[in-house]
Amino acid sequence: MSRLRGFGHRAIGEAGLGLSLSFVAGAVNAGGFLLVGHYTSHMSGILSAMADAAVLNVAGTVLLGGSAVLAFLLGAALSAVLIHWGRRHPHRPPHALPLELEALLLLVLGILGGPVRSELVTWLAMPLLCFIMGLQNATMSKISASRIRTTHMTGVVTDLGIEIGKRLYWNRAARPAAPAVRADRPKMALLAGLLLAFVLGGVLGALAFLRLGFVSTIPLAAALLLLSHAIVRSGRKVAIRRQGRPGP
Repeated sequence: MSRLRGFGHRAIGEAGLGLSLSFVAGAVNAGGFLLVGHYTSHMSGILSAMADAAVLNVAGTVLLGGSAVLAFLLGAALSAVLIHWGRRHPHRPPHALPLELEALLLLVLGILGGPVRSELVTWLAMPLLCFIMGLQNATMSKISASRIRTTHMTGVVTDLGIEIGKRLYWNRAARPAAPAVRADRPKMALLAGLLLAFVLGGVLGALAFLRLGFVSTIPLAAALLLLSHAIVRSGRKVAIRRQGRPGP
């Protein structure tokens, strides 16, 4: 898996960033469920719940689900806006901007939502977490050219199953002209890592959210700020090296 394009050989690798963000998404998804009663990192379940609620005439669930889907959509859209704006103003790596915004929103949720326990906070927290996950998913998708997704594991499990099937396939010698089926082992390792990171983040996030509530988003925000800082620092080093090169 390649490095972040445009940041040089010392930049954070796509795989490393994907693993880190999968952990964050797992923590937000599993931990947030214990507080708001809904998973917020993937839209399939929310859309299905809206369909069920529409049939059962539960207007509140339809409204909440609609706000969650809209928030996820707006988060993804804002990520694209920030990244493209950053590419036209290259004073800092463009992919750092959405990560910094995600960290800021998690920090605000942890500070303001920590001491407050009310139904209003729950209703506001769900679309906010969906917005954050949409922001993150679109950012990683832009970085990796849609090769890595971090907020939902359906595609990861599917791709991992495909690679396992390739690995188990018996290449018979009866048809030597046919190309051999070969599994992509580095891809398998990455997919398995993303899956494990999501599960580990979910377990630790659930434990933290259950005991500490929304305050648990503060260390997640700190981790995202560290990732963003690493990207910015690497980008500056690359820029300095390019400025120091002798002209043709």
